[in-house]
Amino acid sequence: MAEKDEFLVVPKLEHRRLSSLYSDDEILDDDGEAASDPANRVRHSWKDYGLSTLQDSVYLPSLGRITPSARKEDPSPPLSPVIRQGWLDKNPPQGSLIYQRRWVKLDADYLRYFDSEKDIYSKRIIPTSSITSISNVGEQKFEVVTHNRTFAFRAESDLERSEWVSVIQDAVGDHRSSGDVGAHSLGPSSVPPTPEMQGYLELRGLRSKLYVVVSGDKVFLYKNLEDYKLGIGITSIEMNVGNVKDTDRRSFDLITPYRIFSFAAESDQLKEQWVEAMRESVAEALSNYEVAKKIWSEESNRFCADCRATMPEWAAINLCVVFCKRCAGEHRGLGPSISKVRSLKMDKKVWTEELIQLFRVLGNERANLFWAANVPPSEDLVPASCSDDRRRFIAAKYREGKYRRYHQLFGNQQELDNALCINVQSDDVLETLSLVFCGASVNCDTGNPEFPTTISLAQSFNQKLQVELLSQNRNTEVPRSEVGGPMDTVHYMAPPSITHNGFLFKTASMARPITERKSKEEFSRRWCTLNDGNFHYYESDKNATPNGGLKMKEIVCLAVNPPERHGYDYTFEIYSDSERLYLFGADSQESVKEWVKSITKSFIPASAEDLLNRDFERIGRLKYKDGLNLQSSRVGCFALVGSMLHTCFEDSGGEEVIHLRKLQELSIQQENEVLVLVERGRTLYIEGERKLDFLGWSAAIQQAARSSGDTLCQQQLTESDIPVIVDRCVDYITQCGLTSEGIYRKSGVNSKIAALLESFRRDARSVRLKEGEHQVDDVSNVLKRFFRDVEGGIFTSEASQDWLSTTGLTDETQKISQYQFLLGNLPRVNKATLRALVNHLYCIQCFADMNQMNLHNLAIVFGPTLFQTDGKDYNAGRVVEELIEHYVTVFNVNEQQLQKQLDEITVIIKVRENLNAKVPPSGSGDFICTVYLEEKKETAEQHVKIPATMIAAELTFEILDRRKISVRDKDYWCCFEVNEKDETERPLHYQEKVLPVLHSLGTDSYLVVKKHISMEAMLVYLASKVEVSKHGMMKFREERNLLGLGLGAGSFHDRYFILSSTSLRLYKEVRSNRPEKEWPVKNLRVYQGIRKKLRPPTCWGLTVVHENEKHEKPERQQWYLCCDTQADMREWFATFMSIQHEGSVWPADTMKVRANRTAPLDVRLGNVSLIPLRGSENEMRNSVAAFTADPLALFRNV
Repeated sequence: MAEKDEFLVVPKLEHRRLSSLYSDDEILDDDGEAASDPANRVRHSWKDYGLSTLQDSVYLPSLGRITPSARKEDPSPPLSPVIRQGWLDKNPPQGSLIYQRRWVKLDADYLRYFDSEKDIYSKRIIPTSSITSISNVGEQKFEVVTHNRTFAFRAESDLERSEWVSVIQDAVGDHRSSGDVGAHSLGPSSVPPTPEMQGYLELRGLRSKLYVVVSGDKVFLYKNLEDYKLGIGITSIEMNVGNVKDTDRRSFDLITPYRIFSFAAESDQLKEQWVEAMRESVAEALSNYEVAKKIWSEESNRFCADCRATMPEWAAINLCVVFCKRCAGEHRGLGPSISKVRSLKMDKKVWTEELIQLFRVLGNERANLFWAANVPPSEDLVPASCSDDRRRFIAAKYREGKYRRYHQLFGNQQELDNALCINVQSDDVLETLSLVFCGASVNCDTGNPEFPTTISLAQSFNQKLQVELLSQNRNTEVPRSEVGGPMDTVHYMAPPSITHNGFLFKTASMARPITERKSKEEFSRRWCTLNDGNFHYYESDKNATPNGGLKMKEIVCLAVNPPERHGYDYTFEIYSDSERLYLFGADSQESVKEWVKSITKSFIPASAEDLLNRDFERIGRLKYKDGLNLQSSRVGCFALVGSMLHTCFEDSGGEEVIHLRKLQELSIQQENEVLVLVERGRTLYIEGERKLDFLGWSAAIQQAARSSGDTLCQQQLTESDIPVIVDRCVDYITQCGLTSEGIYRKSGVNSKIAALLESFRRDARSVRLKEGEHQVDDVSNVLKRFFRDVEGGIFTSEASQDWLSTTGLTDETQKISQYQFLLGNLPRVNKATLRALVNHLYCIQCFADMNQMNLHNLAIVFGPTLFQTDGKDYNAGRVVEELIEHYVTVFNVNEQQLQKQLDEITVIIKVRENLNAKVPPSGSGDFICTVYLEEKKETAEQHVKIPATMIAAELTFEILDRRKISVRDKDYWCCFEVNEKDETERPLHYQEKVLPVLHSLGTDSYLVVKKHISMEAMLVYLASKVEVSKHGMMKFREERNLLGLGLGAGSFHDRYFILSSTSLRLYKEVRSNRPEKEWPVKNLRVYQGIRKKLRPPTCWGLTVVHENEKHEKPERQQWYLCCDTQADMREWFATFMSIQHEGSVWPADTMKVRANRTAPLDVRLGNVSLIPLRGSENEMRNSVAAFTADPLALFRNV
C-alpha cells in the first residue's frame, strides 16, 4: 500500500507503541526512558529557549552546517565515506531478549543503523564523538557506550564482532587524536553553529511530538530537546532532494523521493516560519558557491553596498554592486530597467568570467565612490534598517541618483558621448560607470564607420571588461536628475531589444470579439516591423510612413487561433489596453510562430519568461485576487495551454499550474466581470479590467475546462483522476440505488438517458443528481453507455486482447500477477477509473441478497460494456468477474478501509429503510401530509397529497384554492417550514421541491402557508443592490463548540462576516486577512429566529445549518447569528436567498405559476386508507380512526 511509503508506520508490540522512524529502544510515552514528560516540553515554542541554551547540541556537525565564516571556505562539503557497513543484531535497552536485525553503517562522524540496506533515513544516529567506550560482552556481543546510554549489538561470529569493535575504536580514536570535537563536544570551548529554526512539531503517524532542527542544507529529527543537546538523533534529511508543500491550516509536507514527512505546527504563524525556514534550506542545498567565492575575493564585496550587511548573496549586474537579501527585494521593486538583480549562488549561467572580473575590479568600495559619494549620515542604512527606510534610500540612490558623484560634463550630452567613446578604449571601468549613469548614451555614434558603436569600439581595443559593462547597460534607465515628490514604488518594463519584420495579412481593428469567420478577401497584405518596443505596419516594404502601430506596453493579450479558423489557415489576435482587437494572418505556421514569439517576448515581463516556452493558445496580463487577499487586485501573467492554465503571480517564486478540468467550480460573475476558479484549498478571482480581452479569456477558459474529446483522459476529472460523470453516477447509485433489484440490468427511459448523458458531456461539473428528479435506472444506464462509447475503452484498444487472454491462465497466482501487471501499464486516468468502478461493483455484489446482482450477473452486464463487444466473447465477462472476485489482491486494497466502506453503506441502507417506514407511500406513489393555513390549529389543517414533483408554489396555491382565498396584488403567500422546538421558521423557495423537505422534518416541525410580510422589503432591497453580496459585524455563537474556533459555547461573540456569491466567510475582526472559517453558500440552510433558551442579545436572529454530504459521513453543523436591527436581519436573509437561488427570490408572474401548476388533486384516493405523515400522536390516531369510519371524513371541510 502507498501508506507504507508516505507515512510513518506505528506498529504495536506488547502494549508498547513504537515508531518505524524511532529506534527500537524509543518507546513512546515511556516514563522509564524519558528524563522528563515530553507533553510538558512541547507546550513551548522554539522561541521559548534562548540560543545560548540550544547551541549545546552535539549532533549537528560542522559538515552540512554553514556558518558565516565557513560558507566562503567550504559551503557544502561531501559526506564522510563509509568505513564499514553490514548486518548486526541489536538488543533494545529495556531488557527484551529479542534481537532485531539492523543494517549498520560507520563513517568518521557517525554510527547509524537502519531497518534495511535500502533505507535512506536511519532509525538512530550516534556521533562517534559521543562514544566513550566499546567493550566485548559475552559471545559475539559488544556494547557501544555514550554519555547517557548504552547500545548493545551482536555479530554473526566472534571474528566479525572483533572487526566491528576495532573499526569503531579507531574511528573514535581518530576523532580524539585530531581534536576535532567541534559541535560534538559539550565542553566550554565548543562553539556550534546556530540553527535557523528549531522546536517541537507533530509528525503524522506519531503520538508524541519530535524535536526538529533546520540547519544549513539539512533537517534533523530528535526524540526530544534533551536528545538534541546530547547529540543522539533519529535521522537527518538532505534538503537538496526536498520540496516543502503547504497543506492545510497548521500542516505542511516535506516531500522527498523516498518519504513524505507530514508535519503540523502549534499555530498558523509558526507553520509559516517553519515552511519559510525549510524552503530556505532547500535553496541553500541547491546553491552553488563557486561564483560567490570569486566575487567575495574582493574584500569590499563581503559587505552589502547599501546597508553593510555581511556576506551579501545578490548583485545588480548593470549597476556593479553586491547587496544582501533584504536590499535585493527593494532593488527588484525598481524594475529590471534600473536594477538587474541576480543571485551569486543560483544564477550561475549569467556570471561569465568577464562579469565576475568586472565585479572584482570595481568592488563595492570603488562603485560607491560614484553611487554613494554624497550620502548624509542621517540617511545612511545599517543592517537593522526597516523596509521603508531601505525602499526610500535605494530608490533615491539608484532611481534618482541623489547621492552619486556628478561628472564634470553632466548636462552636456555631446561631450558626455565623446568622453565615453574615448574612455572605452582604456581599462578605466569606474569612469565608464560614471559617464553612463550621468547621461552618456551607450548606443551613441562613435563617428568611426568601422566601429560605429561604443561596444564595437571597445572590442577593437580588446577591452573585455568595458564591453561587459556597456552590454549590461544598453537599455538601462539613467537616474532622473530631479529630486522631490512622493517616491511610490513604480515597476518599469525594460525596453525590449527584439527585432522582427516581414509580411502579414491584417483585417481592420475592431472593438468587439470576432465571432464570425473572416474570409481571405477581408485581409490586406501589410509589411510589419517590430523594433525598440514598437510594432508598425506599412502599406508595403517600400513605404517609410506606417499606416498604424502599437507599443508593446499597450498589449495585454495575444491569442493564437486554431488552424483554418479564418480564410488564412494560421492567424493570431492582439488585444490592446485601449479595447481594440487586431487580427493577423500568415501563409505558414512557422511565420506565425516567429511573430508570436517575438511579440510575446516584447510585452511579457522577464519574471514570467518561463511561460513563453509553452505552446500556448492565449497569453497575457490579467488582474486577480486570491482567497488570502481580497482587498486589492494584483497583476499576474497567464498562459492557457490545452486544459492547463499556467500562471506567474507577482508574489510567487515561480510558475504555478491550474488544471482546469479538475476545478471544483468555475463560474462567471457577469455583472462584475469576474471569473471564479475554485480548486482544492484555493479560490482564484480573475478580474476583467477590459471587457474585450476578459470575454476572450472567460470563453477560452470555460472551453478548456470542459471535456475535450471522447477518451477518458479528456474528460472533466476529480482530484483522484476519475471522470466526474463516473464519480457522480457511482456516488448517486451508492446512496440511492444499491438495494434496487436488478440494478444495471434494468433499462431506463431512453430519452432521459440521452438527455442526461448529453448534460454530462456538455459540462459534467454542473450536473447534480438528485433523488426524485433522476431515476436510479436512468443513471445506471448513463454510466454503462458512457463506458461503451468512450474512445479506446477503459482497458485501451492496444491492451484489451492481453486482458482477455489472461482468463486462459490456469495458475491462479500467475493470473493475478498478470492482472496486476496489466493494471500497472494502464494510463493514469484509466487505472484510477477502473479501480473506482471495480470497487463500486464489489460493493454491489456484497449486497446481492437485496439487489440480486451477484458476480455472474454483473459480469454479464459489464463484460461487453467495458470491452465494447457484442457479448459473444465470454472472456470479457470472465475478466470483469475475476477482477471483482480478486479485487482486494489485484488492486492492493486495504481490507480495513474496505470493511469501513461496507459498514457505511449498511448504515445508509438502514437509514433509508427507516425513512421509508416513517413515510409510507400511497397507492399511486405519492405521500399525504398535514399542512396548516396561517397558524397551527385543528380548524386550519389540510391533508394534501404530495407528488414527487410538487414545488412549494404549487402547494401554496393548492391550499389557497381549497379555501377559495383570492390573492391580491402584493400579497406574498408562501409555504413555511416551522420548527417549534428551535423556535425557527424558513420560507420555502417557490421552486423548492416539497417532498425532500417532508423527509427531513422532525416530529417538532410542520408546514404552514401564510403571508410573507417581509418579502416586499426584501425585493426592494435586492433591486437596489448592484451586486449580490454583503458584509458586516454580527454576534455569533457556536452549537456546543463544534467549529473548533475556541469560543465559549455559552455566549455570543462579535465576528465579521463576508457573504459572496460562492461562500460565507467568518473573520475574527474587520482587519483580519484570513478567515477563521469558510462555508459554501449552497450547503447552508438559513432559518429566521433563535431559541430563547440561548438568551440571544437581540431578538433579530438567524439560525444557520451547514450540511456537508461530500464526506464519508454527512456532517451537520449549527450556529446562531444575531443582528442589531430587524432591517439588518432582513437584508442578510434576502442576500442568502438571492445567492442560493441565482437572483430569483420571487416569481415574476405568480398568476402564471398558479395557472401552470398541476390540476387540483382528486380527494378520492382509491380504496387505500391514507394516514397523514405529520402531527402529534393523538392527531394521527384520530386520523386513523376517522379514515376507518369514513374514508372521506377528513375532506368534508374542503
